[in-house]
Amino acid sequence: MSYTVKQLSELTGLTPRTLRYYDAIGLLRPARDGANDYRRYGPAEVERLRRLLVYRELGLPLEEIRALLDAPGLDRTGILRGHLDRLLDRRREVEELIHKVRRTLDNLEGETAMTDKEKFEDLKQQVIRENEAAYGQEVRRRWGDAAAGGANQRVAGMSEEEWRQMQSEEQGYKDALRRAIAAGDPAGEDAREACRLHRDWLLHYWNEAMFSREAHIQLVEAYSQDPRFAAYYEAVAPGCAEFFARAIRSFYA
Repeated sequence: MSYTVKQLSELTGLTPRTLRYYDAIGLLRPARDGANDYRRYGPAEVERLRRLLVYRELGLPLEEIRALLDAPGLDRTGILRGHLDRLLDRRREVEELIHKVRRTLDNLEGETAMTDKEKFEDLKQQVIRENEAAYGQEVRRRWGDAAAGGANQRVAGMSEEEWRQMQSEEQGYKDALRRAIAAGDPAGEDAREACRLHRDWLLHYWNEAMFSREAHIQLVEAYSQDPRFAAYYEAVAPGCAEFFARAIRSFYA
């Protein structure tokens, strides 16, 4: 038995527009009736749609669904485990936000007062979320999930003293970079101070096993190659990312 677009729409509850979209992107192509060029969905297409809807119900992106449908030898377990990990990360983020909103509401309504420690913990979680949103994808692509997750854990575990020290080092290397750029000397003392302070700041996120001169150079050079990082350093001073890359190479020469 075969179905027209209208018939399959009524059978599955999908709109004709959705079925045509799946056809247009090559996700579910019906056969064509040679006589009148009508779209007809036969048993193979209906079975493919059944599996497509199962994967869609799991929340998988369409490109991952396509891979699962089109590659018989694909590691389906690996894809689904990766999807589960992303869902668990999202659940933790949502739970943290719910907890924060509830505490903020309680504070505004006078039921509870947030302690300084609670405010500090909220601040760290906010920074982690902002870093993930702005740079997380690139960090994970370049250095892996373990490196990104470890950095987030180190931030979450910082004491207030460590936090202040990290903030001071971040501001310090920015100020030194501005002075070095104004002097036009990527090998001068201001540039070297910027590199030293940047190294100290970075070690709040990286552990000693991750750090090496080569890794430090590669990281700084990556700043000029990715628009998100480049924009951060462009706000320090025009041309900062490119200048910093020259300075870090000179620092370790």
